[in-house]
Amino acid sequence: MFKIIVDFFIPVLSDKSAEYQRRVRLVAYAIVVTMVFALFYVAVSWVAGYFTGLYIMLGSWIGYLILLFLLKLGLDVFKVANIFGLIGIISIYGSIFFSGGFESPVLPWLASTPIVLLLIAGKKSGYFWAIVAVLIVLNFGLMDFGGFQFPKAYYASKEDYFMLSCQTGLVLIIFFISIVFENMRVKAFNQITQQKNALETALTELKATQSQLIQSEKMASLGELTAGIAHEIQNPLNFVNNFSEVNLELIQEIKDEMEKGNLEEIKILANDIADNEQKINHHGKRADAIVKGMLQHSRTSSGTKEPTDINKLAEEYLRLAYHGLRAKDKSFNAILKTDFDESIGDIKIIPQDIGRVILNLITNAFYAVTEKKKQLQAGYEPTVSISTKRNGGQVLISVKDNGVGIPQKILDKVFQPFFTTKPSGQGTGLGLSMSYEIITKAHGGELKINTKEGDGAEFTIVLPV
Repeated sequence: MFKIIVDFFIPVLSDKSAEYQRRVRLVAYAIVVTMVFALFYVAVSWVAGYFTGLYIMLGSWIGYLILLFLLKLGLDVFKVANIFGLIGIISIYGSIFFSGGFESPVLPWLASTPIVLLLIAGKKSGYFWAIVAVLIVLNFGLMDFGGFQFPKAYYASKEDYFMLSCQTGLVLIIFFISIVFENMRVKAFNQITQQKNALETALTELKATQSQLIQSEKMASLGELTAGIAHEIQNPLNFVNNFSEVNLELIQEIKDEMEKGNLEEIKILANDIADNEQKINHHGKRADAIVKGMLQHSRTSSGTKEPTDINKLAEEYLRLAYHGLRAKDKSFNAILKTDFDESIGDIKIIPQDIGRVILNLITNAFYAVTEKKKQLQAGYEPTVSISTKRNGGQVLISVKDNGVGIPQKILDKVFQPFFTTKPSGQGTGLGLSMSYEIITKAHGGELKINTKEGDGAEFTIVLPV
């Protein structure tokens, strides 16, 4: 029954928060419960012959009804709650005055108003009306101390009945409003718990998806390297094959000279073979280093920092990224510039992670100059440069291009996960996000951007050393 009445007076609050809507329902319940017990008080007053109190409570009942309609029309719930408290205090004050002052059975009802307001409107309202209730008690106390005689406008024979009924009414009012408050609190808690569980499930799924996408991003960067590695490893292998063939021919010549007994020629040929073997050894080690670099890039980072030649690492990834793109697009061409500070030496980094960052920045730079080339065609020379510099206790690694640049309106979004300016299917939006995490969290550095739309961009890695 209560729910049907309360629902009737609840306004449409689609633009309000869930907490505000909960409080509106709580206030409506408090007013309806109080109105029911106001009718109970009217009946008690009738039996006790207390017609003054009957009229006072009927007046307050009408006031509560008007207040419910104001709530339905959209009056602020906190204003409604405090007007509800004001009506209650006025009606209680009048009833106490006309039913004996300190001897009034209605006096304990003063406690109900601040308690109810505390439940439905919060601490501030509860404290305020508690102070008002205390002041009313003090007022009656001063009047009593001054000898004022409060009227007892009810049948003396009904005093015990009136006393018992008023106290029962007070207990029931506070009890039922407390039950409503508790039920709504539990309901709100359950809703929050359900939302929390739903969010935790969604977060778990999101993390799983993000992990898969990050792995895809790593594999994509590995794919970028594959063609470049193939090109790089082909050069030392060609040297190995060529010098091996030359050595076979030289060995045959040595055999021929041995039959002739020409020792001087044999010595010259043997020296040539030795020189060739050194070249074979050198290029074999170069091929071995390339393979190890590829394996290091593809494996999961151990998180261990190692002394690394940052210049060598940067140059290697620039070359690999360039040849990787050339293998996919034969028409691509760009001027590559390097400016390495040789005084840096080895610095402690996680090489495979920093390699991924450099590769990602260079790949993005190549994409930017390619896009600008499509727009300008003749007269434009795509240029990508990478430089290193020691600056006190920091090492700066800069990747610069003269491509399309980054618009200012999206500059604050470039490091956000899944944000990308590339067409659908050409980027995951995780490259720069992953790079930012590697630099800032794993290495305690910074990743800065200096760009102007249409004039290129420069990404600077700042690493503490």
